[in-house]
Amino acid sequence: MAGCVFCGIVAGDVPAFRVVDEPDGVAFLDTRPVFKGHVLVVPRTHLVTLADLPPASLPGYFGLVQRVAVAVEAGLGAGGTFVAMNNRVSQSVPHLHTHVVPRTKGDGLRGFFWPRTRYTDDTEAQAYADRVAAAL
Repeated sequence: MAGCVFCGIVAGDVPAFRVVDEPDGVAFLDTRPVFKGHVLVVPRTHLVTLADLPPASLPGYFGLVQRVAVAVEAGLGAGGTFVAMNNRVSQSVPHLHTHVVPRTKGDGLRGFFWPRTRYTDDTEAQAYADRVAAAL
């Protein structure tokens, strides 16, 4: 898609520190990493959200994400990874992308990047669970 920086990276028109480039997607370093070695994985096709990813593409794309997560951990000597995806809200580039962030014990990253809340009671929690289940 014209004007999409991630499409430009996929096409090779925008420079990036690529980690892998294959039919299921392209992975490259985030230019504003949470920690050094923070990788973004994008599908080759311009899609905006996870809902736009065709079901047939799920195994290949998430297989790539999984392999990148293993590689970040092994390649950087990280204790683990944080794997996350935003859909629309907080999505700085409107092209589906998955963050793979290297983690080490004591790295200072705590919880999620947004405030947490609580359900008023089990009934409210179950109502939310039911609504999500019904949408599936």
